[in-house]
Amino acid sequence: MAEEQDDSQKTEQPTQRRLRDAEEKGDVAQSPEIATLAVLAAATAYIAMWGGSTASQIKGLMTSFLAEPHRLQVSSGAMSALFSSLGIQVVGILAVPLGILAAASVAAHWVQHPPGFSGEKLKPDISRLSPLKGFGRIFGRAALINFLKGLVKVAAAGFAIFTIIWPVRNEVIALATLPVAEILPFVQSVTVRFLCAALAVLAFFAIADYGWQYFERMKRLKMTRQELRDEFKQSEGDPTVKARLKQVRSERARRRMMAAVPKASVIITNPTHFAVALAYESGKMAAPICVAKGADLIALKIREIAEAHNVPIVENPPLARTLYASVDVDETIKPEHFKAVAQVIGYVMRLKNKVTARTERRR
Repeated sequence: MAEEQDDSQKTEQPTQRRLRDAEEKGDVAQSPEIATLAVLAAATAYIAMWGGSTASQIKGLMTSFLAEPHRLQVSSGAMSALFSSLGIQVVGILAVPLGILAAASVAAHWVQHPPGFSGEKLKPDISRLSPLKGFGRIFGRAALINFLKGLVKVAAAGFAIFTIIWPVRNEVIALATLPVAEILPFVQSVTVRFLCAALAVLAFFAIADYGWQYFERMKRLKMTRQELRDEFKQSEGDPTVKARLKQVRSERARRRMMAAVPKASVIITNPTHFAVALAYESGKMAAPICVAKGADLIALKIREIAEAHNVPIVENPPLARTLYASVDVDETIKPEHFKAVAQVIGYVMRLKNKVTARTERRR
């Protein structure tokens, strides 16, 4: 019941991460029918183009033994050497077609999924020894589908054989009366036609089977909403932790910003809603730099620190709002604000000069 409930809760499509993890474990959409189709297609092409020459080579190899059997030595050593030599020559003749079939099979698996090693299925799994699960694999839904698919393939193959053989049944019966030289071309022609019909049937089953394997895999890898949330937490991080880290970074940046206020040249205020602290050293800086800014409570804190360290505070609401919106901390002000800021800094410098002069006169 729990397994059925879990399956009913799997309503979400698998994520790319889940699909990638499944591939690493060897769980891929792969149909053996595709490989069979590729091998059969390669065999059909080879027989159509080079089947006659290969058959002629084998016929020439066997003719010398069949035409003069009285010359064969029947001793154990001679027969062993004879069959060894004959086997080597046959293997040499069939090496190319067998290599082509093997390459077609490898290419078919490669097209479906690039080969890779996964030790997941090599790990011992006690559940595989369960008689109930073994019974389910033998008589379950997948086994029933494979059985029905096999019946349909046998019926289709039988129909293909019938449609090819029945029109030439008289010629097939008459093969026994024909010389070998005439039998081979006829057999090659009938074989190619039969293989082409089988290819058409198998292509349909291969496409259908791959689609079914893909559908079953996607259904098997579907996720519940809780699995989606858990994966999001693993890949993107826990939202609570992320919020806490963001808060910590913000507090550190605020402390660093407040530590820079005493070094500012001027504080431009709104006067109560915004505060922007600018630093400028003539001859060392190309333009004033924003070392701190804030709104409401942070603006109030900036003004308090500035007053405690005798940093000039200038009320200019339009300029304060503009600088607060257009410049970030540790950035230089925009060129379009140079003139207005220069007037403020100039005013502050003149004010400082007057204060310095008064102090010197008092001394």
